[in-house]
Order: sequence, then structure tokens, then C-alpha cells
Amino acid sequence: MSKPVTALAFDFGTRSIGLAFGQSLTGSARELTPLPAKDGKPDWDRVQKLVDEWRPQYLLVGLPLNMDGSESDFGARARKFGQRLHGRTGLPVEYVDERLSTRAAKEEAFERGHRGNYAQDPVDSIAARIFLEDWLRAHSG
Repeated sequence: MSKPVTALAFDFGTRSIGLAFGQSLTGSARELTPLPAKDGKPDWDRVQKLVDEWRPQYLLVGLPLNMDGSESDFGARARKFGQRLHGRTGLPVEYVDERLSTRAAKEEAFERGHRGNYAQDPVDSIAARIFLEDWLRAHSG
């Protein structure tokens, strides 16, 4: 029986970075308040406080791939963010395919009554929870 795994997921964006925390024991994750970002740069002190509070074993960064599986230009920025995360925390960073998580997040938000104003009310943390849950399922048991 493998030990339960915990992870903090980041859905990288230029204005907002979605967050979710989950663990493999239940295979569930919860959305956290997104981090504001300035051109993709978060308040790194806040990131460290989150890591200290949740104590994850892994950090996940959603990798926006093109539908054919190739990496988008934005993917390079997400990788750079992940490298900074690793450099600042020393924790292992894994990149996960988040191609369909944003669409699924928008559908889920709509079902919850979201008005479609994604700039004012981003769905990044829902997307982070969705790709984190997929990752947890792959790492359970």
C-alpha cells in the first residue's frame, strides 16, 4: 500500500493563478482562493505561506498544450513559473496536461450560476482542482 500523496496545484495565468489542494487518500481536491498575478508573477511570499500552510509533497503546474499535444507559447511561461516554484520551495514540480480543464471548469462554473464574466470572476481554481483530481486518480493506490 503506497503512502497518501498531497499536492498543491497551480493553474498559471497572467492576471490570476488558480489554486487547489488535494490528497490521494480520498482522491479529492478543494479549490483555494486564486492568487493575483502581475504579468504572471505572483506575490512569492504568499506562495511560500500557502506551501507552509498546506505542506504539499508535490506542486503541480497546469501545462497549456495545443490540441495536437504540442506546447503552446504560453506553455513556456507556465514551465518558467514551475521552475521558479521549484527554485523557491525545493519541492518537486510536475507539469500536467490541462487542455480540457478550462472548458470543464467553465461548464461547472456555469452550472453553479457563473455569469460568464471570467475576467472579474476567474475559474482558474476550478480548473486547478479538476486537473489535480485527475492527477490524484492516477497516483492513488
